[in-house]
Amino acid sequence: MDNRIEEIVLQIKMLEDELIEELKSKEKDFFYKIENEKAKFEEHVIKEGKLKIISSVKYLSTFRLKVILTLPFIWSMIIPIFFVDIFATIYQSICFPIYEIPKVKRKDYVIMDRHRLFYLDKVEKIGCWYCEYFNGVVAYVREMAARTEQYWCPIKHSTYLKDKHSRYEQFFDFGDFTKYREELEDRRSNFSDVDEKSK
Repeated sequence: MDNRIEEIVLQIKMLEDELIEELKSKEKDFFYKIENEKAKFEEHVIKEGKLKIISSVKYLSTFRLKVILTLPFIWSMIIPIFFVDIFATIYQSICFPIYEIPKVKRKDYVIMDRHRLFYLDKVEKIGCWYCEYFNGVVAYVREMAARTEQYWCPIKHSTYLKDKHSRYEQFFDFGDFTKYREELEDRRSNFSDVDEKSK
């Protein structure tokens, strides 16, 4: 990888670490702390938040009728994403040990916590449960796909990607056939950064 690109990637990783620290500081701002991987709010905050809950009917009345009528289409998507979750998990359980790729930890992507927030009504909680599950599974599967792509075809595209996955910077530049042939075996098995994060 080009030295300048390596520098930029390192800067991005440092900024990501800084962002994580900044997000952790929000715990103090909103009077909660993480205990056993769960947010625990101070009692006075819970009482105040519960006073602000609105009824499900009032919440739904904030949407236009056309929006309400789309709900069956949204909820029908839970069936395919559930099967994607199951089959992707089976896929990595079988294939990743053979490829010697570190498995993606589902719990790092499918995080189910927002639906428990005390200041949401029942409909909002159901909506949060749906979104956190659906988007979590998409992120989980995307990471599996990224690691699979690194193993089988780690080549960048010829044009700029608006949204790159986590493994993309490990790929060969488009058209660099010399490095591709010389370094393919090393590049496809280089998951040392993943191993370090999982420790």
